Amino acid sequence: MLYALSVPKTCISYPRNPIFHPRHLGPTRLRVLASLPDPNGVKVEYTPWLIVGLGNPGNKYHGTRHNVGFEMIDHLSQAQGILLNTIQSKALFGIGSIGEVPILLAKPQAYMNFSGESVGPLAAYYQVPLRHILLVYDDMSLPNGVLRLQPKGGHGHHNGVKSVMDHLDGCREFPRLCIGIGNPPGNMDMKAYLLQKFSSLERELVDEALQQGVDAVRNLVLHGFNSSTTRFNLEQKYKYHKV
Repeated sequence: MLYALSVPKTCISYPRNPIFHPRHLGPTRLRVLASLPDPNGVKVEYTPWLIVGLGNPGNKYHGTRHNVGFEMIDHLSQAQGILLNTIQSKALFGIGSIGEVPILLAKPQAYMNFSGESVGPLAAYYQVPLRHILLVYDDMSLPNGVLRLQPKGGHGHHNGVKSVMDHLDGCREFPRLCIGIGNPPGNMDMKAYLLQKFSSLERELVDEALQQGVDAVRNLVLHGFNSSTTRFNLEQKYKYHKV
């Protein structure tokens, strides 16, 4: 099923730090905007960001490598004071802001391989353009605790990302924050590795990375991809290299 991402002229005004619970979850589509007057009396509108962390629901998956996307959303929720207390489009969902920019936080609850069943409908319902859909997920190609921000990319054999792309009409032009979890040691089964909890040392590095991720997401939402993003990626790439 395709989900239209066209932007209508009508919109819902979005106040700073709101608590907003949509009543209708049917075909009606909404666009959430923050409208604020600038010093010259001109109304400034901010397009919202949909920030989605990938993972598997349930206590048995809590703290596993494959669920670091969920953890990033939890850190953002806590840092910005956003309650994830609504279920919409098969996702745990909350609305808040970073500065004056509205953000929509989501943790799909239909299991990793079906994540797109939440992302596609949410993006369509709130009229979020592709360039403002930030997907957060684990990446075995990066060392444990290393982050990378990208404006677009493929699915990299990640089933959750593949599902999201499938529900966005195959589009890949959306940002992603990848969280490194490293490769399985020796001949360890990949699935067993993904569903394994971090060691105490790995957990320390991941917790540090998650906090750095909060700052990176704030910068992205407020300023977009810029020289700070390039510097962030370089610092992350070499942060464990000793000089």
